[in-house]
Amino acid sequence: MPPREPSRDLLRALKALKLGKLIPTLTERLRQARERKMDPEDTLLMVLSDEVQRRDRQRVVNRARKAKLDPQMVFDAWDANANVTYDSHLLDELRTLRFIEQGHHVLLMGPVGVGKTMLAHAIGRLAVERGIGVHCESADKLFTRLRGARLDETHTAELRRLATVDVLVIDDFALRPLTHEETMDMYELVTARHRTASMIVTSNRSPDEWLAQLCDPLHAQALVDRFQNNAFDLVIDGESYRKRQKPRPTSSVPAAPVG
Repeated sequence: MPPREPSRDLLRALKALKLGKLIPTLTERLRQARERKMDPEDTLLMVLSDEVQRRDRQRVVNRARKAKLDPQMVFDAWDANANVTYDSHLLDELRTLRFIEQGHHVLLMGPVGVGKTMLAHAIGRLAVERGIGVHCESADKLFTRLRGARLDETHTAELRRLATVDVLVIDDFALRPLTHEETMDMYELVTARHRTASMIVTSNRSPDEWLAQLCDPLHAQALVDRFQNNAFDLVIDGESYRKRQKPRPTSSVPAAPVG
């Protein structure tokens, strides 16, 4: 016998209460309730708990999207077989997010393609799931946006917003030399967040190498000193993961002769 469908009156009532997202699973839940002879109160709790969990998941998705986190860069997608080396104990510590409570930073450092960006996004996603505010952006996009903010006189407000978000993720920092304005923007962010709010920075270069990429020597030294002495350094080394994504023939059928 096919499962009994919810009545039209019930479906209309759910939609009127903005509970229409319950409908896809309602038939199965009502079937379970009948088979188990559940108390009506327990049935109602089971159905509403589904909706609470769905809304919690959607809230995380929305907050992660607003934070500009890549939805595919999560720890469940981390390739344990990748040919890279790193301090797994330190990564386990970072996953507790205690560094955020303590106002420390994280530097994810290593060559191209070893997973720095993925780990930065994955840690950011954990923070979002725990209700912590996150903003994630590549260094180039961030500095370009701040440069534009100077033109429309919103620079101060934007810098203040970036300085106060719980966790600021800056990806691919110091890939190229920074201008004076970019150096000052980074200096302001590091100074404003010193021991009060966390940053996660990914870079191919060590902080000592940043000095050559920054414009103003005095501000550069102060920036590096404040960041370096308040950051956990997770060094990742090994083969680029992108090599494993390189397209290859899917068939061993020999190619047709040319000409």
